Amino acid sequence: MAKILEKRLIRQPDVFYYKIAAPLISRKARPGQFIILRLHEKGERIPLSLADIDPREGTISLIVMAVGKTTHELSQCSAGDNIRDLCGPLGMATHIENLGHVVLVGGGFGAAPLYPIARSFRDEGNRVTVIMGARSRDLLIYEQEMEQVADRVVVTTDDGSKGLKGRVTDALSMELSSGKVDLVLAVGPAIMMRSVSEVTRGTGVRTIVSLNPIMVDGTGMCGGCRVMVGGETKFACVDGPEFDGHLVDWESLMNRQKTYVAEERESFESWKSRHERMLGKNNAPVCE
Repeated sequence: MAKILEKRLIRQPDVFYYKIAAPLISRKARPGQFIILRLHEKGERIPLSLADIDPREGTISLIVMAVGKTTHELSQCSAGDNIRDLCGPLGMATHIENLGHVVLVGGGFGAAPLYPIARSFRDEGNRVTVIMGARSRDLLIYEQEMEQVADRVVVTTDDGSKGLKGRVTDALSMELSSGKVDLVLAVGPAIMMRSVSEVTRGTGVRTIVSLNPIMVDGTGMCGGCRVMVGGETKFACVDGPEFDGHLVDWESLMNRQKTYVAEERESFESWKSRHERMLGKNNAPVCE
């Protein structure tokens, strides 16, 4: 069991922040890693990136959008509720070293896991530029938090409602042309990370991406998270989640991400119908 210590809505109507008591995980976890949680005995296992780690407090933080069955179930939980199973830290941590100028690119929710990564790179003596983008200003998250751990934050919105009008790749191209960049690290939707990798291809700038394929056990046994990198099969859960963006087979990755779309939709609709019936009886299930 892991207790939810704090829950708050950070973006209407469906993006939540959770602080969870996890002393053993927080002691071992490093930026770039993730956890897998299961809410209850009959729940599914889902991977979630770490938005913060506090070993002194013995906590981890998650940013979650209620988009599918389990994330909607989690959105029904409150501070004081318990999560049945919390497994982690999983995956390989981000390799942090003093490189010079590090540019971190976050698309949508990619900003959350970039927060501890940005802090660690800056603590190591790097100059850290964060480029974060969204479709509009209402969809931006973690801007103020990022300003506390980065030397410079560049915001882009597709509609121009805040920051630069355009995509994160537009801002990245400007950054690459204006001075030396020693590393680019991107977290976000696969299509965005692919575009980032194409922008840096041929520039000589090492580009790391954090992949989010279908994942089940998170320990390398099921093979569900396999990705092709440099012509070789890798498991994102144990070999990643971070890989060289110039070597990833993006088409294969994005095709695999669509494998269970119909089943995921059916599962969510079934849960939603059942949940609404139970709400009428004042007996809606939440965490343990």
